[in-house]
Amino acid sequence: MSESISEVHKLEHHECWELLRTVSVGRLAVVVDGHPDIFPINYTVDGGTLVFRTAEGTKLASATGGSPVAVEADGVDAVTGLAWSVVLKGPAAVVKGTERILDTAALFLFPWQAGKKDVFVRISPDTLTGRRFKVTAPVTWWTQLSGATKASPE
Repeated sequence: MSESISEVHKLEHHECWELLRTVSVGRLAVVVDGHPDIFPINYTVDGGTLVFRTAEGTKLASATGGSPVAVEADGVDAVTGLAWSVVLKGPAAVVKGTERILDTAALFLFPWQAGKKDVFVRISPDTLTGRRFKVTAPVTWWTQLSGATKASPE
C-alpha cells in the first residue's frame, strides 16, 4: 500500500468484514431516552452479521427498541503505523427460537464481564464502511501537557 501520510483509504466491503474478524471488542452506539449513548461490547462476526451477548437492561432495551444501532471497531498495527476504523449501522434483534439460539451459542461468544448474559443480539447491517490511514508521529500532536496530571476543577 503506497499511501501518503495524510491519505485516507476507503475500505471495500470485504476488507471491513476481514478487519472486524481480527478484533473482538467494539463500541455499540444506541439512543437512550432521546440521547446517544455508547457501550463497549465484545462480539463475533457470523456471516454478514455481528453478534453480541448481553443481559436485560438499558443496552438491550435500546439496541432492540426499533431504532437502528451503530457499532465501531478499530485497530492499529504498531509496526507499520497503519490504523483502521470500521462502522456498521443497522437494526439489532434478539436471537429467538431454540435452533437459532443453539446455532448462535455454537459461535463460542463468551462475555468478558462476569454475570448472566444470556441474551444474544444480532445486528444485520444496512451499511458497512471503513477507512485505513497512517497514524502521524506523536511528535506532531503530543505536547508536554498531554501526559500531565490534571488538576481538579475545585
